[in-house]
Amino acid sequence: MKKDFADRVLGVVLGTAYGDALGATIEKLSYEQIKTRYGEIQDIRHAWYKAEYPAAERNNRMRGFGIVTDDTLMTVALIQTYLKYQRHIDSWDMGKEFVRQLVYEKRYIPEFGHEAVIQDRLFYPEKYIFQRHVLANCEPREGGYGNMINCGAAMYVAPIGVMNAGNPQRAYDEAILFACGHQASYGLEAAGVLAACVAAAFIANAVIADIVAAALAVAKDGTKKAIQSMVVEATRLREKEIFDQDVVVNAFHQVMQQYSPMGDDVARREDKLGIPSDHYTPSRLYSIEELPMALGYLVLYDGDFKQAVIKAINSGRDTDSIGVMVSVICGAMQGSQIISKEDRDLLEEVNRLALRENAASLATTARKVIARDISLAQQQETVL
Repeated sequence: MKKDFADRVLGVVLGTAYGDALGATIEKLSYEQIKTRYGEIQDIRHAWYKAEYPAAERNNRMRGFGIVTDDTLMTVALIQTYLKYQRHIDSWDMGKEFVRQLVYEKRYIPEFGHEAVIQDRLFYPEKYIFQRHVLANCEPREGGYGNMINCGAAMYVAPIGVMNAGNPQRAYDEAILFACGHQASYGLEAAGVLAACVAAAFIANAVIADIVAAALAVAKDGTKKAIQSMVVEATRLREKEIFDQDVVVNAFHQVMQQYSPMGDDVARREDKLGIPSDHYTPSRLYSIEELPMALGYLVLYDGDFKQAVIKAINSGRDTDSIGVMVSVICGAMQGSQIISKEDRDLLEEVNRLALRENAASLATTARKVIARDISLAQQQETVL
């Protein structure tokens, strides 16, 4: 049975917020630290591990109980960029409307509890967008040059998959053309691959194996190898019916060590100053950790959303972005029913981001753009 397109777009948008909020309370904790403090996070109604810290030590931010982070804020900014242009976009659009959304459009910032611009909330690699496109007036396609290589672009590109629903290659291409204004190397590659995964998830009767196939069809270099290695390991564990989280996390982290050697050591400490490292630098051999981990858990639990997302975020490290990646794929495949009404209402109430309204507008825009693409394809058919 064909699922409603608008409902699946809603699943992507709500999934972004849900995965983000679910993982936000434990972001940067290791698997063992999460086990010790929480046992296991199973829903979005938990306190942040920093909630009792003095305000200055948590940068005057608050998380927990449904509050989202920059992953969702930047996704909303990207949705608004599509609503502005009503077409496919590229890095020139990043340097104009997307930057405007980040830097000049005030909105409620949930972690602050008041209105501000998104730029005030961003991590340095995402603030870099403003530095490159506005302060340095870069050639837009070169905006990502010199940036820290991370998952910062991949975490918000799901709307590009929506705008290219059913066409993974086109989603990959557009994500690369857009996100090159922000990221480079394997950080950029991950953005392209995740957009392809979301686009593939909209195809009728798609299953997790189809999502993996779509990812591998477009992925390059270390990103492709990391996904291949993770899928092999996840498939082995599933076939042997090994679901013990201690075993799974150890196995998955061993796989990722080849492609993302930071491990649990993700803090930027004073004692690291001046020490040479290849962490977060361009490489054809490396991959971000978040996307292979998300796909690994989806393979392990064969697309069971709740199992996959809960176990994935409890594996530790960049938990909110891992949660987002699991959730947007499942949202596109299974629709908004993956998020309970109670959780939807909480996400809307505490974040004030008009998630449902943004999703409805994105779906309407995507229908128009995809219909235009189909018309152009039919026109091209006449030349054969």
